Amino acid sequence: MNLAGRCDLKSQISQSRRDLGHPVIEVKAMIRIELPQHLRTLAHVDREITLEVDGPVTQRSVLDALEARYPMLRGTIRDHGTQQRRAFLRFFACEEDLSHESPDSPLPEAVASGKEPLLIIGAIAGG
Repeated sequence: MNLAGRCDLKSQISQSRRDLGHPVIEVKAMIRIELPQHLRTLAHVDREITLEVDGPVTQRSVLDALEARYPMLRGTIRDHGTQQRRAFLRFFACEEDLSHESPDSPLPEAVASGKEPLLIIGAIAGG
């Protein structure tokens, strides 16, 4: 069973426990994020920040938590209307480019557990 399948199973079990009146302990993940210099300056933060993320750890949930905590970053990483990644930003984790992955795909376990940061990097263009 893949990570997404385990997450679905976990939420089904949690819902079943709620339906039976059992308490459910929700796990919150502590995610590390490294931002490029221009976004660090805008948000007044150091190179790496730590965020608490509820539920499955995906690009969308991490960026939602980031924008909730640092509202000045809204629209800088994702488009306001479409929520699509800005063209000159890239997402990396565990030496993999995650920029073209679905925003709802689970991030690698090392990121979800806080062992590795999610890197948001300004792309370099030119000739």
